Amino acid sequence: MLGRVFKAYDIRGIYPDLLTDYMAWQIGCGSAKFLLNEAEQDGESTPMMRNVIIGRDMRVSSPKLSEELIRGLTSAGASVIDLGMIDTPMMYFAINYLDSAGGVVVTASHNPPQYNGFKISKRKAKPVGETTGLDVVRKNAAMVDKNLTPQPGTSVDPRDLWKAYAKHVKKFLDLGDHDDSNPLKIVVDASNGMAGTMCPNIFGKNGEATEGLDIIEMNFENTKHEYAHEPNPLVAANLEQLQAEVIKQKADLGLCFDGDADRCVAVDEKGQIVPCDIMTALLVPYFLEQKPGAAIIFDLRSTKAVKEEIEKFGGKALRGRVGHVFMKQLLAENEGIFGGELSGHFYFRKNFNADSGAIAMATFLSVIANTDQTMSQMTKPLMRYVQSGEINFENEEKDLALEQVIESYGDRGEIDELDGVTVDCFESEGWWMNIRKSNTEPLLRLNIESKTQETLDEIYTEVSSMLGSRVDH
Repeated sequence: MLGRVFKAYDIRGIYPDLLTDYMAWQIGCGSAKFLLNEAEQDGESTPMMRNVIIGRDMRVSSPKLSEELIRGLTSAGASVIDLGMIDTPMMYFAINYLDSAGGVVVTASHNPPQYNGFKISKRKAKPVGETTGLDVVRKNAAMVDKNLTPQPGTSVDPRDLWKAYAKHVKKFLDLGDHDDSNPLKIVVDASNGMAGTMCPNIFGKNGEATEGLDIIEMNFENTKHEYAHEPNPLVAANLEQLQAEVIKQKADLGLCFDGDADRCVAVDEKGQIVPCDIMTALLVPYFLEQKPGAAIIFDLRSTKAVKEEIEKFGGKALRGRVGHVFMKQLLAENEGIFGGELSGHFYFRKNFNADSGAIAMATFLSVIANTDQTMSQMTKPLMRYVQSGEINFENEEKDLALEQVIESYGDRGEIDELDGVTVDCFESEGWWMNIRKSNTEPLLRLNIESKTQETLDEIYTEVSSMLGSRVDH
């Protein structure tokens, strides 16, 4: 039963049907054993190395799961620093700021309200995924002694780090010549999630603590457990309210956050959604001006325009696997300055190589504030190719389908299997595609990009017959 809630990057399930209070205690025990052992192997022994930081999102089940998580952590010998309700990126800051053994956030990110789960990070906010320790946490949790109780000498210390966190985030904000007489106007949709707590604590209510910024707040209430829409900004329907408000308010930009506020999706001043890979491409010159020649990372689903922009401005383009575990690792190993993922995660070297919705927001605002162009004017030249968007296909024989794709396209272009199967015929035929397996469902995920809509339609017709039944949701 415990194994069903452990995913590739985190722990997640419907509460209390699949994810239970007892499991939260088990996971607390398993996490403490893993994190304390990892810290000990690092060779550093300080009082903070016995501390595990916890925080939680706004879900109705989060307080109880936090309580059981704490009981498990202290039963396995960890002391706990409890940050209360936080956005997930605040955890990455806190682990480094307090130099702790690691941290656990109680959250189910963008999933609907009935879900909950845990995101675990070790020292220096390094992610804990299936291949970087989550399997060990699961084994530890499964073997825990049911009679364990909180150990003598452990403690639970509530802590408020919002002022320190706000100071850190605002290092990334430069509003140029904008002041209170000429503010940058933006609409922020918090999706009734943790951005409703994060934004006022960092930028002030309606942006009043930040000179030159006017924030129009939408769906900031996050304690009544009522949702204007699901907290997933990658679903276009969830952005309709934001799009309408941006146009109504004549705002410079709209931003929508997911439930735990680690992902951020932009809407331009015309109310048009800006794909996250286009935002990555837009930020390339901004970061390469700070560090010429630096590496910038992007996930392999991103438009070709990202690589082209990186090379145009003299940077090193690094294409990576999908998922924050892989993206953070790639950024750290190559001392990259910035990275972006199609899912709305943006990664920053000066943020401990971690992703942050708040810092993405600060960076977007800095770029807009220091140009005479609107967002739509800046992004138009970058949207030079046609994209299918991610299309899902139900298929119980995923590996066989991928083998068929390789066999069918092997003679036409370059094929790699970094993450799923990528077929690149861009130079010869003007298109490329990637097909990945879902980690949790019997689904194949297809992305196609081409130079013309006609070519895209042709390739889609060819390949879709190999992938199974299309799923539209």
